[in-house]
Amino acid sequence: MSINFDNFNSVVSLFNQQCKELKDSPYLWRKVEGKFLSLSWLEVQKKVNALAKGLISLGILKGDRVVILSENRPEWQIADLAIMSIGGITVPAYTTSTTSDYKHIINHSEARCIIVSSNDLALKAIPATLNSKCKNVILIDEDKKKFDEPLFFANWNDLIEQNNHSTNDNDLEKNIKLQKRTDTACIIYTSGTGGSPKGVMLSHGAMLTNCTGAQELLKNLISDLSEIRFLSWLPLSHSYEHTLQFYEMGIGAQIYYAEGIDKLLVNMSEVKPHFMTAVPRFYDSLHTRISQGLKKQGKLSQLFFSTTLKLGKKKYNNQKMTSMEKFLNGIMDKIVRKKVNKRFGGSLRALVSGGAALNYEVGLYLTALGLPLLQGYGQTETAPVVSANPPERIKLDTVGTIFKGTEVKIAEDGEILVRGENIMNGYWNDPKATSSTIVNGWVHTGDIGEFDEDSYLKITDRKKDIIVNAGGDNISPSRVEEKLNIEPEISQSMVYGDFKNYLVAIIVPDKEQALLWAKNNNKENSLSTLVKDEDYNKMIKEIISKVNNNLSVIEQVRKFILIDHEFTIENDMMTPTMKVKRYKIKSVFGDQLENLY
Repeated sequence: MSINFDNFNSVVSLFNQQCKELKDSPYLWRKVEGKFLSLSWLEVQKKVNALAKGLISLGILKGDRVVILSENRPEWQIADLAIMSIGGITVPAYTTSTTSDYKHIINHSEARCIIVSSNDLALKAIPATLNSKCKNVILIDEDKKKFDEPLFFANWNDLIEQNNHSTNDNDLEKNIKLQKRTDTACIIYTSGTGGSPKGVMLSHGAMLTNCTGAQELLKNLISDLSEIRFLSWLPLSHSYEHTLQFYEMGIGAQIYYAEGIDKLLVNMSEVKPHFMTAVPRFYDSLHTRISQGLKKQGKLSQLFFSTTLKLGKKKYNNQKMTSMEKFLNGIMDKIVRKKVNKRFGGSLRALVSGGAALNYEVGLYLTALGLPLLQGYGQTETAPVVSANPPERIKLDTVGTIFKGTEVKIAEDGEILVRGENIMNGYWNDPKATSSTIVNGWVHTGDIGEFDEDSYLKITDRKKDIIVNAGGDNISPSRVEEKLNIEPEISQSMVYGDFKNYLVAIIVPDKEQALLWAKNNNKENSLSTLVKDEDYNKMIKEIISKVNNNLSVIEQVRKFILIDHEFTIENDMMTPTMKVKRYKIKSVFGDQLENLY
Protein backbone atom coordinates (compact mmCIF):
# COMPACT_ATOMS: atom_id res chain seq x y z
CA MET A 1 0.00 0.00 0.00
CA SER A 2 1.53 3.29 -1.08
CA ILE A 3 0.68 6.57 0.59
CA ASN A 4 2.15 10.06 0.30
CA PHE A 5 3.16 11.09 3.83
CA ASP A 6 3.76 14.65 2.57
CA ASN A 7 0.00 15.11 2.04
CA PHE A 8 -0.88 15.00 5.74
CA ASN A 9 -0.95 17.88 8.22
CA SER A 10 -0.52 15.59 11.23
CA VAL A 11 0.06 12.02 12.37
CA VAL A 12 -3.61 11.84 13.46
CA SER A 13 -4.94 12.82 10.02
CA LEU A 14 -2.76 10.03 8.54
CA PHE A 15 -4.25 7.57 11.05
CA ASN A 16 -7.86 8.63 10.32
CA GLN A 17 -7.29 8.30 6.57
CA GLN A 18 -5.95 4.75 7.06
CA CYS A 19 -8.97 3.84 9.21
CA LYS A 20 -11.26 4.91 6.33
CA GLU A 21 -9.33 2.67 3.94
CA LEU A 22 -8.59 -0.37 6.10
CA LYS A 23 -11.65 -0.42 8.40
CA ASP A 24 -11.99 -3.95 9.84
CA SER A 25 -8.55 -5.24 8.82
CA PRO A 26 -6.34 -6.29 11.75
CA TYR A 27 -3.92 -3.59 12.94
CA LEU A 28 -2.54 -3.92 16.49
CA TRP A 29 -1.82 -7.37 17.95
CA ARG A 30 -1.18 -8.27 21.60
CA LYS A 31 -0.93 -11.48 23.62
CA VAL A 32 -4.06 -12.36 25.59
CA GLU A 33 -3.95 -15.57 27.65
CA GLY A 34 -1.14 -17.04 25.57
CA LYS A 35 -2.58 -16.14 22.16
CA PHE A 36 -2.05 -13.17 19.81
CA LEU A 37 -5.33 -11.28 19.28
CA SER A 38 -5.85 -8.24 17.08
CA LEU A 39 -7.64 -4.92 17.23
CA SER A 40 -8.90 -3.67 13.86
CA TRP A 41 -8.24 -0.17 12.55
CA LEU A 42 -11.79 0.93 13.41
CA GLU A 43 -11.62 -0.59 16.91
CA VAL A 44 -8.39 1.33 17.56
CA GLN A 45 -9.96 4.54 16.17
CA LYS A 46 -13.01 4.16 18.41
CA LYS A 47 -10.77 3.86 21.49
CA VAL A 48 -8.58 6.80 20.37
CA ASN A 49 -11.60 9.09 19.98
CA ALA A 50 -13.14 8.00 23.29
CA LEU A 51 -9.87 8.51 25.18
CA ALA A 52 -9.37 11.90 23.51
CA LYS A 53 -12.78 13.00 24.80
CA GLY A 54 -11.91 11.49 28.19
CA LEU A 55 -8.77 13.65 28.34
CA ILE A 56 -10.87 16.74 27.53
CA SER A 57 -13.26 15.76 30.36
CA LEU A 58 -10.24 15.75 32.72
CA GLY A 59 -9.48 19.32 31.67
CA ILE A 60 -6.54 18.52 29.38
CA LEU A 61 -6.27 21.29 26.78
CA LYS A 62 -4.46 21.93 23.51
CA GLY A 63 -0.72 22.23 24.16
CA ASP A 64 -0.89 20.39 27.51
CA ARG A 65 1.74 17.72 28.11
CA VAL A 66 0.70 14.15 28.98
CA VAL A 67 3.25 11.52 30.06
CA ILE A 68 2.91 7.93 28.82
CA LEU A 69 4.63 5.36 31.04
CA SER A 70 3.98 1.89 29.66
CA GLU A 71 5.61 -1.10 28.02
CA ASN A 72 4.85 -1.63 24.31
CA ARG A 73 1.20 -2.57 23.86
CA PRO A 74 -1.80 -1.30 21.82
CA GLU A 75 -2.74 1.15 24.60
CA TRP A 76 0.56 2.98 24.05
CA GLN A 77 -0.35 3.96 20.49
CA ILE A 78 -3.98 4.61 21.43
CA ALA A 79 -2.87 7.01 24.19
CA ASP A 80 -0.36 8.72 21.88
CA LEU A 81 -2.95 9.33 19.14
CA ALA A 82 -5.60 10.44 21.65
CA ILE A 83 -3.24 13.05 23.14
CA MET A 84 -2.31 14.32 19.66
CA SER A 85 -6.00 14.36 18.61
CA ILE A 86 -6.78 17.12 21.11
CA GLY A 87 -3.63 19.03 20.20
CA GLY A 88 -1.88 17.83 23.33
CA ILE A 89 1.79 16.86 23.47
CA THR A 90 2.91 13.31 24.29
CA VAL A 91 5.81 12.91 26.71
CA PRO A 92 7.07 9.30 26.57
CA ALA A 93 8.93 7.88 29.59
CA TYR A 94 11.00 4.69 29.88
CA THR A 95 9.66 1.90 32.10
CA THR A 96 13.26 1.26 33.24
CA SER A 97 13.77 4.79 34.62
CA THR A 98 13.86 5.73 38.30
CA THR A 99 11.48 7.87 40.37
CA SER A 100 13.95 10.76 40.21
CA ASP A 101 14.02 10.48 36.38
CA TYR A 102 10.21 10.64 36.32
CA LYS A 103 10.31 13.61 38.69
CA HIS A 104 12.62 15.48 36.30
CA ILE A 105 10.43 14.71 33.26
CA ILE A 106 7.11 15.52 34.99
CA ASN A 107 8.37 18.77 36.53
CA HIS A 108 10.42 19.93 33.57
CA SER A 109 7.67 19.28 30.99
CA GLU A 110 5.02 20.63 33.42
CA ALA A 111 2.84 17.66 32.48
CA ARG A 112 -0.78 17.78 33.68
CA CYS A 113 -1.56 14.08 33.35
CA ILE A 114 0.24 10.72 33.35
CA ILE A 115 -1.01 7.50 31.77
CA VAL A 116 0.52 4.47 33.55
CA SER A 117 0.14 0.85 32.47
CA SER A 118 0.64 -1.11 35.70
CA ASN A 119 0.50 -0.92 39.44
CA ASP A 120 4.26 -1.54 39.73
CA LEU A 121 5.04 1.41 37.47
CA ALA A 122 2.48 3.57 39.30
CA LEU A 123 4.31 2.89 42.58
CA LYS A 124 7.49 4.30 41.00
CA ALA A 125 5.84 7.21 39.18
CA ILE A 126 3.24 8.56 41.62
CA PRO A 127 5.80 9.85 44.18
CA ALA A 128 7.30 11.84 41.28
CA THR A 129 4.02 13.72 40.72
CA LEU A 130 3.91 15.25 44.21
CA ASN A 131 4.41 19.04 44.21
CA SER A 132 4.03 19.08 40.42
CA LYS A 133 1.30 20.27 38.02
CA CYS A 134 0.46 16.62 37.27
CA LYS A 135 -2.86 16.05 39.07
CA ASN A 136 -4.41 13.31 36.89
CA VAL A 137 -3.39 9.67 36.71
CA ILE A 138 -4.96 7.25 34.21
CA LEU A 139 -4.29 3.60 35.13
CA ILE A 140 -4.49 1.14 32.23
CA ASP A 141 -4.56 -2.19 34.09
CA GLU A 142 -7.38 -2.95 36.52
CA ASP A 143 -5.95 -3.15 40.03
CA LYS A 144 -7.65 -3.00 43.37
CA LYS A 145 -4.75 -1.07 44.92
CA LYS A 146 -5.88 2.27 46.30
CA PHE A 147 -3.52 5.22 46.32
CA ASP A 148 -3.73 7.83 49.08
CA GLU A 149 -2.02 10.61 47.15
CA PRO A 150 -4.05 13.80 46.49
CA LEU A 151 -4.46 13.03 42.80
CA PHE A 152 -7.40 12.28 40.54
CA PHE A 153 -7.27 8.60 39.49
CA ALA A 154 -9.15 7.46 36.41
CA ASN A 155 -9.40 3.93 35.08
CA TRP A 156 -8.55 3.50 31.37
CA ASN A 157 -11.49 1.23 30.50
CA ASP A 158 -13.99 3.32 32.48
CA LEU A 159 -12.80 6.53 30.83
CA ILE A 160 -13.16 5.00 27.36
CA GLU A 161 -16.56 3.48 28.20
CA GLN A 162 -17.89 6.80 29.57
CA ASN A 163 -16.88 8.66 26.43
CA ASN A 164 -17.69 6.03 23.79
CA HIS A 165 -21.08 7.56 23.01
CA SER A 166 -20.19 11.20 23.64
CA THR A 167 -21.30 13.38 20.73
CA ASN A 168 -18.54 15.94 20.31
CA ASP A 169 -16.79 14.05 17.47
CA ASN A 170 -17.13 17.13 15.27
CA ASP A 171 -15.01 19.19 17.69
CA LEU A 172 -12.27 16.56 17.49
CA GLU A 173 -12.38 16.48 13.69
CA LYS A 174 -12.29 20.29 13.51
CA ASN A 175 -9.32 20.33 15.86
CA ILE A 176 -7.42 17.72 13.79
CA LYS A 177 -8.07 19.66 10.54
CA LEU A 178 -6.57 22.81 12.10
CA GLN A 179 -3.33 21.10 13.11
CA LYS A 180 -0.15 22.07 11.26
CA ARG A 181 2.90 20.00 10.39
CA THR A 182 5.01 22.45 12.40
CA ASP A 183 3.01 21.84 15.63
CA THR A 184 4.90 20.00 18.37
CA ALA A 185 3.50 16.45 18.63
CA CYS A 186 5.75 15.06 21.35
CA ILE A 187 8.59 15.90 23.71
CA ILE A 188 11.07 13.05 23.89
CA TYR A 189 13.68 13.30 26.63
CA THR A 190 17.20 12.45 25.48
CA SER A 191 18.95 9.60 27.21
CA GLY A 192 21.34 11.88 29.06
CA THR A 193 24.80 10.51 28.19
CA GLY A 194 26.24 13.87 29.20
CA GLY A 195 24.05 14.88 32.17
CA SER A 196 20.39 15.82 32.68
CA PRO A 197 18.02 14.69 29.90
CA LYS A 198 16.77 17.48 27.61
CA GLY A 199 13.23 17.53 26.18
CA VAL A 200 13.36 17.34 22.38
CA MET A 201 10.26 18.89 20.74
CA LEU A 202 9.35 16.96 17.59
CA SER A 203 6.71 18.21 15.17
CA HIS A 204 4.19 16.15 13.22
CA GLY A 205 6.06 17.12 10.05
CA ALA A 206 9.42 16.02 11.44
CA MET A 207 8.14 12.49 12.02
CA LEU A 208 6.10 12.34 8.80
CA THR A 209 9.07 13.40 6.65
CA ASN A 210 11.08 10.62 8.34
CA CYS A 211 8.33 8.20 7.26
CA THR A 212 8.77 9.43 3.66
CA GLY A 213 12.47 8.52 3.92
CA ALA A 214 11.70 5.08 5.35
CA GLN A 215 9.16 4.41 2.59
CA GLU A 216 11.72 5.29 -0.09
CA LEU A 217 14.33 3.06 1.60
CA LEU A 218 12.18 -0.07 1.99
CA LYS A 219 9.86 0.17 -1.04
CA ASN A 220 11.51 -2.70 -2.96
CA LEU A 221 11.43 -4.99 0.08
CA ILE A 222 7.66 -4.67 0.53
CA SER A 223 6.42 -4.28 -3.06
CA ASP A 224 5.34 -7.94 -3.35
CA LEU A 225 3.80 -8.30 0.13
CA SER A 226 0.01 -8.35 0.52
CA GLU A 227 0.40 -8.30 4.31
CA ILE A 228 3.28 -6.68 6.22
CA ARG A 229 4.13 -7.73 9.78
CA PHE A 230 6.36 -5.79 12.20
CA LEU A 231 7.41 -7.03 15.62
CA SER A 232 7.68 -4.12 18.06
CA TRP A 233 9.90 -4.56 21.11
CA LEU A 234 12.25 -1.57 21.25
CA PRO A 235 10.62 0.81 23.75
CA LEU A 236 8.10 3.17 22.15
CA SER A 237 9.60 5.85 24.38
CA HIS A 238 12.67 5.64 22.07
CA SER A 239 12.25 8.15 19.20
CA TYR A 240 13.37 5.46 16.74
CA GLU A 241 10.51 3.04 17.51
CA HIS A 242 8.10 5.94 18.11
CA THR A 243 8.49 7.37 14.58
CA LEU A 244 8.68 3.90 13.02
CA GLN A 245 5.11 3.09 14.16
CA PHE A 246 3.81 5.96 11.99
CA TYR A 247 5.63 4.56 8.94
CA GLU A 248 4.04 1.17 9.71
CA MET A 249 0.67 2.92 9.99
CA GLY A 250 1.19 4.64 6.63
CA ILE A 251 1.96 1.41 4.75
CA GLY A 252 -1.00 -0.39 6.38
CA ALA A 253 1.23 -2.85 8.23
CA GLN A 254 0.19 -5.00 11.18
CA ILE A 255 2.07 -4.32 14.41
CA TYR A 256 2.64 -7.16 16.87
CA TYR A 257 3.81 -6.18 20.35
CA ALA A 258 6.43 -8.54 21.75
CA GLU A 259 6.02 -9.76 25.32
CA GLY A 260 9.54 -8.66 26.28
CA ILE A 261 13.17 -9.41 25.47
CA ASP A 262 13.01 -12.80 27.24
CA LYS A 263 10.21 -13.93 24.88
CA LEU A 264 11.61 -12.29 21.75
CA LEU A 265 12.71 -15.41 19.86
CA VAL A 266 9.47 -17.21 20.78
CA ASN A 267 7.42 -14.24 19.57
CA MET A 268 9.42 -14.09 16.34
CA SER A 269 8.62 -17.71 15.53
CA GLU A 270 4.91 -17.04 16.29
CA VAL A 271 4.59 -13.74 14.42
CA LYS A 272 6.96 -14.48 11.49
CA PRO A 273 7.76 -10.75 11.14
CA HIS A 274 9.01 -9.20 7.91
CA PHE A 275 10.86 -6.44 9.80
CA MET A 276 12.30 -5.80 13.23
CA THR A 277 14.39 -2.97 14.65
CA ALA A 278 16.95 -3.26 17.42
CA VAL A 279 19.94 -1.55 18.96
CA PRO A 280 23.48 -2.96 18.34
CA ARG A 281 23.64 -4.50 21.83
CA PHE A 282 20.93 -6.97 20.69
CA TYR A 283 22.97 -7.96 17.62
CA ASP A 284 26.12 -8.30 19.75
CA SER A 285 24.36 -10.76 22.07
CA LEU A 286 22.91 -12.58 19.06
CA HIS A 287 26.42 -12.99 17.63
CA THR A 288 27.70 -14.30 20.98
CA ARG A 289 24.75 -16.68 21.39
CA ILE A 290 25.11 -18.15 17.87
CA SER A 291 28.90 -18.53 18.05
CA GLN A 292 28.83 -20.06 21.57
CA GLY A 293 25.98 -22.42 20.59
CA LEU A 294 28.04 -23.58 17.61
CA LYS A 295 30.78 -24.92 19.90
CA LYS A 296 28.29 -27.51 21.20
CA GLN A 297 27.45 -28.71 17.65
CA GLY A 298 28.99 -31.72 15.88
CA LYS A 299 31.97 -31.47 13.54
CA LEU A 300 29.81 -31.57 10.36
CA SER A 301 27.55 -28.72 11.55
CA GLN A 302 30.63 -26.66 12.41
CA LEU A 303 32.06 -27.28 8.93
CA PHE A 304 28.80 -26.22 7.24
CA PHE A 305 28.69 -23.12 9.42
CA SER A 306 32.28 -22.04 8.74
CA THR A 307 31.74 -22.64 5.00
CA THR A 308 28.59 -20.48 5.10
CA LEU A 309 30.45 -17.68 6.88
CA LYS A 310 33.44 -17.84 4.54
CA LEU A 311 31.33 -17.80 1.36
CA GLY A 312 28.85 -15.26 2.76
CA LYS A 313 31.68 -12.85 3.55
CA LYS A 314 33.14 -13.42 0.07
CA LYS A 315 29.78 -12.61 -1.51
CA TYR A 316 29.36 -9.47 0.63
CA ASN A 317 32.85 -8.28 -0.40
CA ASN A 318 32.03 -8.89 -4.11
CA GLN A 319 34.97 -11.29 -4.39
CA LYS A 320 35.02 -13.61 -7.38
CA MET A 321 33.73 -17.11 -6.59
CA THR A 322 34.61 -20.28 -8.46
CA SER A 323 31.76 -22.37 -9.95
CA MET A 324 32.25 -24.83 -7.07
CA GLU A 325 31.98 -22.02 -4.47
CA LYS A 326 28.82 -20.68 -6.12
CA PHE A 327 27.32 -24.19 -6.05
CA LEU A 328 28.34 -24.67 -2.39
CA ASN A 329 26.96 -21.23 -1.44
CA GLY A 330 23.59 -22.24 -2.93
CA ILE A 331 23.64 -25.44 -0.86
CA MET A 332 24.48 -23.40 2.29
CA ASP A 333 21.46 -21.16 1.55
CA LYS A 334 19.25 -24.21 1.93
CA ILE A 335 20.88 -26.05 4.83
CA VAL A 336 22.25 -23.21 7.00
CA ARG A 337 20.84 -19.76 6.10
CA LYS A 338 17.27 -21.01 5.75
CA LYS A 339 17.56 -22.67 9.17
CA VAL A 340 18.97 -19.47 10.74
CA ASN A 341 16.16 -17.36 9.22
CA LYS A 342 13.61 -19.89 10.48
CA ARG A 343 14.79 -19.20 14.05
CA PHE A 344 13.52 -15.66 13.45
CA GLY A 345 10.20 -16.73 11.97
CA GLY A 346 11.36 -17.46 8.43
CA SER A 347 9.90 -14.31 6.79
CA LEU A 348 12.53 -11.68 7.61
CA ARG A 349 13.13 -9.11 4.89
CA ALA A 350 15.37 -6.91 7.05
CA LEU A 351 16.72 -6.36 10.52
CA VAL A 352 17.33 -2.66 11.14
CA SER A 353 20.07 -1.45 13.47
CA GLY A 354 20.19 2.02 14.97
CA GLY A 355 20.66 3.95 18.21
CA ALA A 356 24.44 3.40 18.34
CA ALA A 357 27.29 2.12 16.15
CA LEU A 358 27.00 -1.45 14.90
CA ASN A 359 30.16 -3.52 15.30
CA TYR A 360 31.36 -4.18 11.73
CA GLU A 361 32.45 -7.77 12.49
CA VAL A 362 29.06 -8.55 14.06
CA GLY A 363 27.29 -7.05 11.04
CA LEU A 364 29.42 -9.06 8.61
CA TYR A 365 28.88 -12.28 10.59
CA LEU A 366 25.07 -11.94 10.61
CA THR A 367 24.96 -10.81 6.96
CA ALA A 368 27.03 -13.86 5.92
CA LEU A 369 24.44 -16.01 7.71
CA GLY A 370 21.74 -14.50 5.52
CA LEU A 371 20.26 -12.05 8.03
CA PRO A 372 19.91 -8.79 6.03
CA LEU A 373 21.10 -6.08 8.40
CA LEU A 374 20.47 -2.41 7.57
CA GLN A 375 22.44 0.01 9.71
CA GLY A 376 21.06 3.53 10.04
CA TYR A 377 22.00 6.72 11.86
CA GLY A 378 20.16 9.52 13.57
CA GLN A 379 19.34 11.09 16.89
CA THR A 380 16.28 12.22 18.79
CA GLU A 381 16.87 15.80 17.57
CA THR A 382 16.38 14.67 13.95
CA ALA A 383 13.13 12.71 14.52
CA PRO A 384 15.33 10.47 14.45
CA VAL A 385 16.67 9.00 11.16
CA VAL A 386 19.23 10.88 9.06
CA SER A 387 20.54 8.03 6.91
CA ALA A 388 20.26 4.27 6.40
CA ASN A 389 21.69 1.52 4.24
CA PRO A 390 19.58 0.79 1.16
CA PRO A 391 18.83 -2.97 1.04
CA GLU A 392 19.90 -3.05 -2.63
CA ARG A 393 23.47 -2.16 -1.66
CA ILE A 394 24.52 -2.54 1.96
CA LYS A 395 27.85 -1.14 3.15
CA LEU A 396 28.26 -2.33 6.74
CA ASP A 397 31.09 0.07 7.56
CA THR A 398 28.75 3.01 6.85
CA VAL A 399 25.35 4.25 8.04
CA GLY A 400 24.09 4.43 4.46
CA THR A 401 22.74 7.16 2.25
CA ILE A 402 20.94 10.31 3.39
CA PHE A 403 17.16 10.07 3.82
CA LYS A 404 14.95 11.77 1.27
CA GLY A 405 14.07 15.30 2.44
CA THR A 406 17.15 15.61 4.66
CA GLU A 407 20.37 17.55 4.04
CA VAL A 408 23.73 16.71 5.60
CA LYS A 409 27.05 18.53 5.47
CA ILE A 410 30.34 17.99 7.26
CA ALA A 411 31.70 21.00 9.18
CA GLU A 412 35.38 21.96 9.03
CA ASP A 413 36.08 20.12 12.30
CA GLY A 414 34.38 16.98 10.93
CA GLU A 415 31.08 17.42 12.80
CA ILE A 416 27.94 16.16 11.04
CA LEU A 417 25.36 18.92 10.51
CA VAL A 418 21.73 18.17 9.58
CA ARG A 419 18.99 20.34 8.08
CA GLY A 420 15.45 19.57 6.95
CA GLU A 421 11.84 19.28 8.10
CA ASN A 422 12.93 16.40 10.35
CA ILE A 423 14.88 18.60 12.78
CA MET A 424 13.42 19.38 16.19
CA ASN A 425 11.47 22.50 17.11
CA GLY A 426 14.08 22.96 19.86
CA TYR A 427 14.60 21.81 23.44
CA TRP A 428 11.60 22.36 25.70
CA ASN A 429 12.17 25.32 28.03
CA ASP A 430 15.87 25.46 27.18
CA PRO A 431 16.62 28.27 24.70
CA LYS A 432 20.33 28.23 25.56
CA ALA A 433 20.80 24.56 24.66
CA THR A 434 18.59 25.05 21.57
CA SER A 435 20.68 27.92 20.22
CA SER A 436 23.94 26.03 20.73
CA THR A 437 22.55 22.93 18.95
CA ILE A 438 20.65 24.57 16.05
CA VAL A 439 22.88 27.16 14.39
CA ASN A 440 21.60 28.86 11.21
CA GLY A 441 19.02 26.09 10.75
CA TRP A 442 21.55 23.24 11.05
CA VAL A 443 21.49 20.71 13.90
CA HIS A 444 25.01 20.20 15.24
CA THR A 445 24.91 16.49 16.02
CA GLY A 446 28.10 16.19 18.09
CA ASP A 447 29.07 13.25 15.87
CA ILE A 448 32.15 13.20 13.66
CA GLY A 449 31.82 11.75 10.19
CA GLU A 450 32.67 11.75 6.50
CA PHE A 451 31.21 10.71 3.15
CA ASP A 452 32.75 7.86 1.17
CA GLU A 453 33.13 7.76 -2.62
CA ASP A 454 29.48 6.57 -3.02
CA SER A 455 28.05 9.36 -0.79
CA TYR A 456 27.44 6.89 2.05
CA LEU A 457 27.88 8.50 5.46
CA LYS A 458 30.47 7.11 7.87
CA ILE A 459 30.46 7.94 11.59
CA THR A 460 33.97 8.06 12.98
CA ASP A 461 33.21 9.17 16.56
CA ARG A 462 31.35 11.31 19.06
CA LYS A 463 32.85 14.79 19.23
CA LYS A 464 32.54 14.80 23.02
CA ASP A 465 33.94 11.27 23.43
CA ILE A 466 37.12 11.70 21.43
CA ILE A 467 40.21 11.13 23.56
CA VAL A 468 43.04 13.59 23.01
CA ASN A 469 46.26 11.98 24.30
CA ALA A 470 49.35 13.70 25.67
CA GLY A 471 50.82 13.89 22.17
CA GLY A 472 47.74 15.72 20.86
CA ASP A 473 46.50 12.72 18.83
CA ASN A 474 42.71 12.22 18.50
CA ILE A 475 41.65 8.67 19.41
CA SER A 476 38.19 7.13 18.96
CA PRO A 477 37.38 5.19 22.16
CA SER A 478 34.36 3.50 20.56
CA ARG A 479 36.59 1.99 17.84
CA VAL A 480 38.86 0.41 20.49
CA GLU A 481 35.91 -0.71 22.64
CA GLU A 482 34.27 -2.34 19.62
CA LYS A 483 37.37 -4.49 19.06
CA LEU A 484 37.51 -5.47 22.76
CA ASN A 485 33.79 -6.21 23.12
CA ILE A 486 33.68 -8.68 20.24
CA GLU A 487 35.99 -11.04 22.19
CA PRO A 488 33.79 -13.77 23.79
CA GLU A 489 35.52 -13.32 27.19
CA ILE A 490 34.71 -9.57 27.35
CA SER A 491 31.16 -8.33 27.88
CA GLN A 492 31.76 -4.56 28.06
CA SER A 493 34.64 -2.10 28.20
CA MET A 494 35.39 1.60 28.57
CA VAL A 495 38.64 3.16 27.37
CA TYR A 496 40.26 6.11 29.19
CA GLY A 497 43.28 8.31 28.48
CA ASP A 498 42.63 12.02 27.97
CA PHE A 499 45.94 13.94 27.99
CA LYS A 500 47.79 10.73 28.96
CA ASN A 501 50.73 8.95 27.31
CA TYR A 502 48.75 5.74 26.71
CA LEU A 503 45.27 4.23 27.01
CA VAL A 504 43.88 2.18 29.90
CA ALA A 505 40.50 0.46 30.20
CA ILE A 506 37.79 -0.88 32.46
CA ILE A 507 36.93 -4.44 31.42
CA VAL A 508 33.68 -6.19 32.34
CA PRO A 509 34.21 -9.96 31.84
CA ASP A 510 31.53 -12.12 30.24
CA LYS A 511 30.10 -13.94 33.27
CA GLU A 512 29.31 -17.21 31.49
CA GLN A 513 32.79 -17.44 29.95
CA ALA A 514 34.45 -16.44 33.24
CA LEU A 515 32.68 -19.16 35.24
CA LEU A 516 33.52 -21.73 32.56
CA TRP A 517 37.19 -20.68 32.82
CA ALA A 518 37.01 -21.02 36.64
CA LYS A 519 35.59 -24.53 36.34
CA ASN A 520 38.28 -25.61 33.83
CA ASN A 521 41.06 -24.10 35.95
CA ASN A 522 39.87 -25.29 39.40
CA LYS A 523 39.20 -21.75 40.63
CA GLU A 524 36.47 -20.46 42.92
CA ASN A 525 33.17 -20.15 41.04
CA SER A 526 32.67 -16.43 41.77
CA LEU A 527 33.16 -13.44 39.51
CA SER A 528 34.09 -11.14 42.39
CA THR A 529 36.96 -13.51 43.30
CA LEU A 530 37.99 -14.08 39.68
CA VAL A 531 38.50 -10.39 38.86
CA LYS A 532 41.23 -10.39 41.56
CA ASP A 533 42.73 -13.74 40.47
CA GLU A 534 46.25 -13.42 39.03
CA ASP A 535 45.85 -16.24 36.45
CA TYR A 536 42.50 -14.91 35.26
CA ASN A 537 43.94 -11.40 34.88
CA LYS A 538 46.83 -12.90 32.92
CA MET A 539 44.37 -14.62 30.54
CA ILE A 540 42.45 -11.34 29.97
CA LYS A 541 45.77 -9.57 29.40
CA GLU A 542 46.59 -12.05 26.60
CA ILE A 543 43.24 -11.34 24.95
CA ILE A 544 43.88 -7.57 25.14
CA SER A 545 47.36 -8.13 23.63
CA LYS A 546 45.72 -10.01 20.75
CA VAL A 547 43.30 -7.09 20.21
CA ASN A 548 46.22 -4.62 20.40
CA ASN A 549 47.83 -6.37 17.42
CA ASN A 550 45.01 -5.00 15.25
CA LEU A 551 45.27 -1.45 16.60
CA SER A 552 47.71 1.37 15.96
CA VAL A 553 50.29 2.10 18.68
CA ILE A 554 48.34 5.07 20.11
CA GLU A 555 45.10 3.01 20.26
CA GLN A 556 46.59 0.10 22.20
CA VAL A 557 45.38 -0.57 25.75
CA ARG A 558 48.41 -0.91 28.06
CA LYS A 559 46.72 -1.51 31.43
CA PHE A 560 43.24 -2.37 32.68
CA ILE A 561 41.05 -2.95 35.70
CA LEU A 562 38.55 -5.81 35.91
CA ILE A 563 35.17 -5.23 37.56
CA ASP A 564 32.62 -7.87 38.58
CA HIS A 565 29.40 -6.15 37.49
CA GLU A 566 28.02 -4.87 34.18
CA PHE A 567 27.21 -1.28 33.23
CA THR A 568 23.40 -1.24 33.42
CA ILE A 569 20.46 1.17 33.39
CA GLU A 570 19.80 0.23 37.04
CA ASN A 571 23.26 1.29 38.25
CA ASP A 572 22.97 4.45 36.12
CA MET A 573 25.99 3.58 33.98
CA MET A 574 23.90 3.10 30.84
CA THR A 575 21.15 5.15 29.27
CA PRO A 576 17.75 3.54 28.52
CA THR A 577 18.95 3.35 24.89
CA MET A 578 21.93 1.20 25.98
CA LYS A 579 24.65 3.81 25.55
CA VAL A 580 27.46 3.94 28.09
CA LYS A 581 27.39 6.99 30.41
CA ARG A 582 31.11 7.75 30.37
CA TYR A 583 30.87 10.62 32.83
CA LYS A 584 29.10 8.38 35.38
CA ILE A 585 31.62 5.55 35.00
CA LYS A 586 34.50 8.01 35.35
CA SER A 587 32.97 9.44 38.54
CA VAL A 588 32.88 5.92 40.08
CA PHE A 589 36.14 4.42 38.75
CA GLY A 590 38.16 7.58 38.02
CA ASP A 591 40.60 7.09 40.92
CA GLN A 592 41.27 3.44 40.01
CA LEU A 593 41.88 4.43 36.38
CA GLU A 594 44.25 7.24 37.44
CA ASN A 595 46.16 4.75 39.63
CA LEU A 596 47.04 2.77 36.50
CA TYR A 597 49.36 5.60 35.39
